[in-house]
Amino acid sequence: MAEFYDPMLFISTPEHPNTMGVIVALLEPVDGKILRGVVDELRQRFPYFYIKAVPEDIDLKVEANPLPMTIRNTWEAINLNSAESNYHLGAWKYEGNRVAFEISHSITDGSGVLPYIKSAMYLYLSRKLNVEFDREGFRLPGDEIPPSEAGNPFAHLDIENAEEPLFTKEPVCDFYRLNDGDDMDPWITYVRLSEDQLMEYCRAFDGSPNAILSVLLARSVRRYDPANEKTVTVAVAIDHKAMLGNRDNYRMFANVVELDFPKARPLDDLMKACTVTRGQILLQAQPENSLWAMRQRKMTYARLNQMPLAMKVAAIAKKAGSPRWTISLSYANSRSCGPLDPYIDQVYVIATPGVSDILCEISCINRHFHLSIMQTFSSDAFVQALLEELTAVGIDCEVVGSEPLTMCGLEPFIKAEAASQQ
Repeated sequence: MAEFYDPMLFISTPEHPNTMGVIVALLEPVDGKILRGVVDELRQRFPYFYIKAVPEDIDLKVEANPLPMTIRNTWEAINLNSAESNYHLGAWKYEGNRVAFEISHSITDGSGVLPYIKSAMYLYLSRKLNVEFDREGFRLPGDEIPPSEAGNPFAHLDIENAEEPLFTKEPVCDFYRLNDGDDMDPWITYVRLSEDQLMEYCRAFDGSPNAILSVLLARSVRRYDPANEKTVTVAVAIDHKAMLGNRDNYRMFANVVELDFPKARPLDDLMKACTVTRGQILLQAQPENSLWAMRQRKMTYARLNQMPLAMKVAAIAKKAGSPRWTISLSYANSRSCGPLDPYIDQVYVIATPGVSDILCEISCINRHFHLSIMQTFSSDAFVQALLEELTAVGIDCEVVGSEPLTMCGLEPFIKAEAASQQ
């Protein structure tokens, strides 16, 4: 029976595939032959990504997948857990000078997948350029996989006796929605902005990129629709593993802190707005909150372990498809690829939106922040409002690209006829 820290595969469904990934833009066109060799070799160092889902009684378990992980010379999407992905829950693609890896978010998060991407780029660029890079900081074939990376990330903690935190935030139900439901074509815009200028605001306001950008995104909503009276809500991703002292583990233990921006609270004073936002973050992002969340997750797992698989999938799918915030914001903190930086132009973290109309993922490399702004609709009006907001506060920014959001979907874990018998 699955442990509470094992991948909860059934939180991803065909209707809500919950896919995440990373896009890397190199300085030269991608060599598919070299990339295929690299991806196959990394199986040894990252076996937990080379897996398939296997229904077993009332649960899903993961098993090693001996088939090759797919690498396609196209930007078109395929379905994970299907014949076209060799039944893997991850897949690579490339086109021109861009390469992307996409994987089920039920397995890992940004902090878990970035070491894999960095290792892939290390091997790829080493062979493409015939350069021997310093190995320090990379997870490479031949290295031992430490227990902190692949074992129970909370083995050292007393989860059973975790106490309820002093502060818990009530969610806002009637929050502002950007998508009116008529435009349902997902879109992604890639924005690059100055790291120095944004960090100057962080230093001046004793803030963080998450706090500053949350305020700027909320101000962008007010600029986009100044007449709206509803509260703008921003969900900022946190990593429970990191909060509890483990930054190595690959598993997905991301959650969010919830920020409220009611119309009655003016955002004109940027310093004051950032101070209030930082306070909201600090109240919720505490180790005791994360420990309590793990106790709750463990109890939920125990209940789910008693339910038939089809029932679990249906219950989770209904919850996963419910919008809960105006905007989601996530910063997978990896400022550098070390010696690889001169050969990498851009890095973007991506994910399928769904629980909010706008999802903004942040990454940083080569003295620039890179924002991937994913929408459940195609209009560029909100992005234009954000660009105007960034410019108004003196942060240099540019749109690097914009395109339909095409990410891997998901085949059902259980077939309809099998589900009907459960």
